[in-house]
Amino acid sequence: MSTVFSKIAAGEIPSYKCAESDKFYAFLDINPVAKGHTLVIPRKEVDYFFDMDDNDLAEFQLFAKKVATALKAAFPCRKVAQVVLGLEVPHAHIHLIPMNSEADVDFRKEHLKFSDEEFKAIAKKIEESLP
Repeated sequence: MSTVFSKIAAGEIPSYKCAESDKFYAFLDINPVAKGHTLVIPRKEVDYFFDMDDNDLAEFQLFAKKVATALKAAFPCRKVAQVVLGLEVPHAHIHLIPMNSEADVDFRKEHLKFSDEEFKAIAKKIEESLP
């Protein structure tokens, strides 16, 4: 069974791509808690983050680091938070969220709304900031 994230990475469902490799895909969260909120996923389906093979997990983190570096350059902030929740979609994923305080990473607060044009501009800014 293919998850919604697998379909996004395969291009079957549209997304606002920020970065990709043969093993990983990064795209904007369409229900963001902060401007630039990005999801990073492995193309290979695995439900639980810590069930990933050690080498794949290490590569996943290095890919996420590259995206986080671009995110911080595109949207200056104190740090980029990495959050692993993973209950809503059965596909391992990392939330990367620019933050200036811990309140910026509160998933219970009202989420931001952006137009298609705004999402495209945000994704482009991140992609252009990749090292």
